[in-house]
Amino acid sequence: MRDDEGATKLDQIDMRIIDRLQSDGRMTNQELADAVGLSASPCLQRVKRLEKTGIISSYHAYIDLGKVCRHVDVIAAVTLNNHGLEDFETFEKMVLAMRYVVECTKVSGPIDYLVRFVCPDISSYQMLSDELLRLGPKIGNLSSYIVLKTTKRYTNVSLDDLVAPPQRPPTGR
Repeated sequence: MRDDEGATKLDQIDMRIIDRLQSDGRMTNQELADAVGLSASPCLQRVKRLEKTGIISSYHAYIDLGKVCRHVDVIAAVTLNNHGLEDFETFEKMVLAMRYVVECTKVSGPIDYLVRFVCPDISSYQMLSDELLRLGPKIGNLSSYIVLKTTKRYTNVSLDDLVAPPQRPPTGR
C-alpha cells in the first residue's frame, strides 16, 4: 500500500505500533498487542509487514557508556574544499571505515558533514582527525567539539504531526 507520493500508507494501529516500539523495542508481542488493541497474531503480522517494508529497520539498546568505560565523545564539523560527487563519495567511504565513528550526517549550510566519534581518549580522536586531514579528500575545515553533557538523547520521533501535519486555520481574507 503506497500513497500518491510513494510513501507506505499507515493506519492508526500501525502508528500506535511504531510509537510503542520506539518507546520499548523489547516489549513482547502480547504486550504490544494489548497496548494497541489487537490480538497477538494480527499484531505480529503488522510488525512483520513494517519490518519487511523497512519502516522498522532495526532494534537497539542504549548503553550508558559512562557506567561501562572512560571515553570521549566528539562531534566534528567537516567542510570539504571541493563539492563534486566524487569528493563526497570518497569522504563517506573513508568515514564508514573508521572504527570510532558512530554517526555521520551530511548537512546543508556552511559545513558539509557532522561526524560523531566515541573514542577511548582524546589522543585516539586526535589520531583519527589527523588521518581525516591527511588521507581524505581535501578538507577545508575540521572543527571539533567535545561533548560535555547530553541533555536530551534521541530516543524516538513523535510521528503524529509529521505524518498528518496539523491543519492551519484559514486566513481571514
